[in-house]
Amino acid sequence: MRLVTRDREATGERILAAAAELFAEHGYDQVTVRMIASAAGANVALVNRYFGSKANLFATVLITASTVTAAIEGDPAEMPSRLAEHVAHRLRTGASEPLVRMLDRAGTSPEIRAVLAARVETGLVDAISARLPGPQARERALLATVIILGAGSLRRLLGPEGLHDADLAALEARLETAFRACLAPAGG
Repeated sequence: MRLVTRDREATGERILAAAAELFAEHGYDQVTVRMIASAAGANVALVNRYFGSKANLFATVLITASTVTAAIEGDPAEMPSRLAEHVAHRLRTGASEPLVRMLDRAGTSPEIRAVLAARVETGLVDAISARLPGPQARERALLATVIILGAGSLRRLLGPEGLHDADLAALEARLETAFRACLAPAGG
């Protein structure tokens, strides 16, 4: 029974990985369950059995795709530093945040826009604001989210060459200053 569980987990992980790559590359509207199944080495029926629908699979990918979670978690006082390091790395190296790529390529489907909005709310805004002391935590979390999402969009528009040669320590210091300003309580 344990082997079956491991096989099921491995297959689910392959499907999620294939879906994440395809959604990030082509957008929700352009990706079919058949494409995902083929890329994962699975059949369409198996994808549907594991995830129910393409929309459910997309929502699951969104939950698992973000690499910013580690930067949010931990000591709240050090969150600006962790977020700055995360964003600076993405800007300088061209590393892409799958969640941001999926946001950019989501298409016009109201159902998917609702899934994306919910993911940004829970995965970024709520996750950040839950760790912030003081008043107006949601507003401050929204400002930090603007920097996080905007950095990814800018990098994609200008390409990784834009800040590739920038001094990483200086870039992190500037971003940390911006995150500290966004996340600090008013008058703090």
